[in-house]
Amino acid sequence: MIKVLFNIAGTLALILAVLGLFLPLLPTTPFLLLASACYIRGSERMHRWLMGHRILGPYLTGIQTGRGIPIRAKVITLIFLWATLAVSAWHVPLPWLRLLLLVPGIGVTIYLLRMKTLPSSGKHAGRNDGATK
Repeated sequence: MIKVLFNIAGTLALILAVLGLFLPLLPTTPFLLLASACYIRGSERMHRWLMGHRILGPYLTGIQTGRGIPIRAKVITLIFLWATLAVSAWHVPLPWLRLLLLVPGIGVTIYLLRMKTLPSSGKHAGRNDGATK
């Protein structure tokens, strides 16, 4: 029964993490870490799936090992964060509430910029596929 509860909590945390990719005030990383912790205790199969996920797996592994996150993830996160905050501010009629939106934006930006950046994998940069030979 406890494993089932861990799996339910992990799945809810994963759903919130994915929503956090698109909603600026909902953090992604803490929910991903929570999902991973719950799946470790609830389902080895779900934990393997999460860690092996094409997008979330490398991101989560980099954070858990302390190596950091890829520069691309930082850039995309910051673009989405500030774009959604700008759209939110556009629709908010109260000027003080617009200013309040800056608090999470600045906080997340500082957090991301202070986090270690993984070196580029070199998959696409400087690739020589034989076209120039």
